[in-house]
Amino acid sequence: MGPPIKRLGIPDVQHIVAVASGKGGVGKSTSAVNLAVALARNAKLRVGLMDADVYGPSIPRMMNLSGEPRMDASGKLYPLQNFGVKCMSMGFLMKDDKAAVWRGPMVMSAIDTFINKVNWGALDVMVIDMPPGTGDAQLSISQRLSLSGAVMVSTPQDIALIDARRGATMFRNVRVPILGIIENMSYYQCPNCGHSAHIFGKDGAKRTAEDFNMELLGQVPLEIGIRETSDAGSPIVASQPESKEAQVYASIADRVKQKLDRYATLREDQRKAQTNA
Repeated sequence: MGPPIKRLGIPDVQHIVAVASGKGGVGKSTSAVNLAVALARNAKLRVGLMDADVYGPSIPRMMNLSGEPRMDASGKLYPLQNFGVKCMSMGFLMKDDKAAVWRGPMVMSAIDTFINKVNWGALDVMVIDMPPGTGDAQLSISQRLSLSGAVMVSTPQDIALIDARRGATMFRNVRVPILGIIENMSYYQCPNCGHSAHIFGKDGAKRTAEDFNMELLGQVPLEIGIRETSDAGSPIVASQPESKEAQVYASIADRVKQKLDRYATLREDQRKAQTNA
């Protein structure tokens, strides 16, 4: 097993949850945004959203936020806020059409700024929108931060699930609990006749969850409303809370909260056992 990995927390943040994917284009950021908003609105938690996808920051657009963060006299940045969620992203610090042409150390320097130089305040949950893949940035975040768990995102497509399995393996190798997997673009339901079509395959994430002994947190349909609300900066959980799609995200948030509550209880029991030893 090797020696324990020493990890850092973020002051006054109870839980840190990574939302990750093995590859880009599977709806990871959309999932992270709607999970964060659902945790804030439905579960009534204090929530932060850290955009660690430095090369493709999409949180500002999806959360309808812009402008540079305020900085205090000590050099601390203050996150921008919308839909009850505090947000920090490189997108606040660069123009929309400017590319972040950075090497690994520069990426980690930016993420370190978000961790150590942002006044997040007291939070129940910090959701991290991870960069896609399993490179240096993902590995460094997983090893350096005290993550309560990771949520994997994938489509049902075999090629996406291969990469999702690699991501799950990475988290397990660095001893980060996997809270479950979200199957995004699970199916398309015709609004006229109600027929469902599994465009990217059927139950792929369900089989992966079974193989990896993790929970299938939810199956999110391929629905134009999710895309439209994301592009418009009004996440579907906030703008259409009664919709079927929003209810799926709300259910996912509820399951994540239950798992975090159990984790907190276990952590407290371990602390008491060590104190009494």
